Amino acid sequence: MLELYEISKKYRDKVALASVSLRLDNGIYGLLGPNGAGKSTLMNIIAGNLRPDCGQVMWYGKSISELGSAYRSILGYAPQQHGMYDSFTGRRFLSYMAALKGIRKKNMRDEISRVLSFVNMTGAADRAIGTYSGGMKQRILIAQAILGTPRLIILDEPTAGLDPKERVRIRERISALAGDKIILISTHVVSDIESIAKEIILLKSGTVIDQAPVIELCKRYNASGLEDVYMQLFCEEEKNGHSVETDSL
Repeated sequence: MLELYEISKKYRDKVALASVSLRLDNGIYGLLGPNGAGKSTLMNIIAGNLRPDCGQVMWYGKSISELGSAYRSILGYAPQQHGMYDSFTGRRFLSYMAALKGIRKKNMRDEISRVLSFVNMTGAADRAIGTYSGGMKQRILIAQAILGTPRLIILDEPTAGLDPKERVRIRERISALAGDKIILISTHVVSDIESIAKEIILLKSGTVIDQAPVIELCKRYNASGLEDVYMQLFCEEEKNGHSVETDSL
């Protein structure tokens, strides 16, 4: 179980998160909100990459700051694309990440083959990452996140840059992973999570304004679907230049 207690974070005078409290158990959770809502900040705090100004992140009742490497060993995190090693091949990058995760050498080859197959990248594994399209880089980031046996998987815009066919494929594969794991997905593509999420977390201006299964949210806001809920709650942000992507697949 992952629990957040009164998490707050400011960047100079801007409030990124304001007293966010959440409780997540096994299953897929969608994190929705306009740009600037605090989604990436929240994910980085859960991943241990950022320290909150106040509040605690707890894993089965223990602070992640106290758990240290034990927490990192159960965590899989796919950030938005940045800081990748363009001179590495996809396979070498995954080998590097597997070593960081402490995966034994004798298991590494099979594990890398497994995650490459998961994201449909086996055929491009020995090409340099610098030659990859944005969608291919995204798939390699997802692959490294599921290396080993992570119990908590955090995916920040996992289908960015993917074509509709790959988007559907990744959605289905993520859904199949969820039985004994907590999977938190931040996305602007409503259809990526509408059919697979156990609950949707709605974040606005650094505050959780609602959290419920899709069907309950639709009833609560008298909405025809999750996209309609999103537009009702965040229409002003949409008018100010932020966007939500939809996909009928």
